[in-house]
Amino acid sequence: MTSIITGDIIKSRHQKNPEVWMRALKSALSHLNPEQSQWEIFRGDSFQIEIKDISESFISAVYIKACIKMLLLDVRLAIGIGNTSYQAENISESNGEAYIYSGETLEALKKEKINLRIKTSNDTLNEELNLYFKLALAIMDHWTTGSAEIVKLGIEHPDALQQELANMIGTKQDAISKRQKRAEMELILETDSMFRKKIMALS
Repeated sequence: MTSIITGDIIKSRHQKNPEVWMRALKSALSHLNPEQSQWEIFRGDSFQIEIKDISESFISAVYIKACIKMLLLDVRLAIGIGNTSYQAENISESNGEAYIYSGETLEALKKEKINLRIKTSNDTLNEELNLYFKLALAIMDHWTTGSAEIVKLGIEHPDALQQELANMIGTKQDAISKRQKRAEMELILETDSMFRKKIMALS
């Protein structure tokens, strides 16, 4: 069983310099999965990545969102979790439940104007997790660039103290604390913890 995140950059064609978000997206995807054959950017502003540890799929989606929100842009993300029926050298040639669920869900998101959803073979689990995702989106969709930056940094360095994070970006410890509160970082991490427990039902 694996997880596939399919996404696209919202209103990317309104950007005069796509290279800016393209660099950020490539950096985010390679951070989450250094194996380049397991992620791909296609049709200009769409992408797909495999997160083999299904418990990591929500926080991975949060990370991608934070990286893009830092640029005053946003992203749609569809998580599909299921089996793989065919594993090719490139992700675009692979197939299976996870790929189908993820692709179908992204198409639904475009119509419903929601930015994050998950689909698994368990409808009851889907309903519960997607409710939590909606609540999380009420926060994440309104992150400022500063909030997004601190979320990105916190995910990259989960064990770092506030002072250590402050040193990384050249600010003060109390500024980090304020940014984390504005970003509702603690609530996002609590949602991730809950997600990890719930997703074990599929294992």
